[in-house]
Amino acid sequence: MQPVSKQSVRVTIFGQHYNLRATGDPGEIEELAAMVDDLMTSIASQTGTSDPSRAAVLACLHLADQLKGSQQEVHSIRDRANDRAQQLCLAMEQAENDFKSGR
Repeated sequence: MQPVSKQSVRVTIFGQHYNLRATGDPGEIEELAAMVDDLMTSIASQTGTSDPSRAAVLACLHLADQLKGSQQEVHSIRDRANDRAQQLCLAMEQAENDFKSGR
């Protein structure tokens, strides 16, 4: 197994510059950083705070809420898919039984 190469990426979030090491596409890191910057800027504007720590904590809470909602949605989709797969298996078994009995 060959070592994963890392590339240096410079991003700016809420006026602070960060040099990050990325194993994937540096453009993705830049895009994520821009999203975080936009979120923190929006939160600071809406709350009237210029405190980077406060804006970061509120941004984290917002992102955690989004993550929880996404996880719940994935769980719901998985449950519906499992239910549908079970229905299809039962229908296939019934069709097989009908075929064997000549119906």
